[in-house]
Amino acid sequence: MSDTPDGTDMELHDLRVCVDRIEGRSVCGLQVGDYIDVVRSNEMRLPEGKHFCLYAFAAVLPLLAAKQRDLPAGDWMSRDSHVACPDPDERLVMRIDRIGTRRLRSQDLT
Repeated sequence: MSDTPDGTDMELHDLRVCVDRIEGRSVCGLQVGDYIDVVRSNEMRLPEGKHFCLYAFAAVLPLLAAKQRDLPAGDWMSRDSHVACPDPDERLVMRIDRIGTRRLRSQDLT
């Protein structure tokens, strides 16, 4: 991707990690619909007064960089968006959704 007049040289998707379902018991207090947003490449945002379980988020973390980028149509990461929390009693399943796209300057991020 080439530089533009405003200095942006890359495009990334903003993401929302949302609790899709809970098939066990919610040990960490999350409920279906709770979410955390990852925006501007590296900023995490929660709704006012809400929380998100650190361990559930840790399960999603390795996938976020790939989900932020456009991927080839045949890449499994472009089709699969569900991640399970590591707590076997909870069986909490999260979904990673793209909620927007923004152009950024890589020199601001690295």
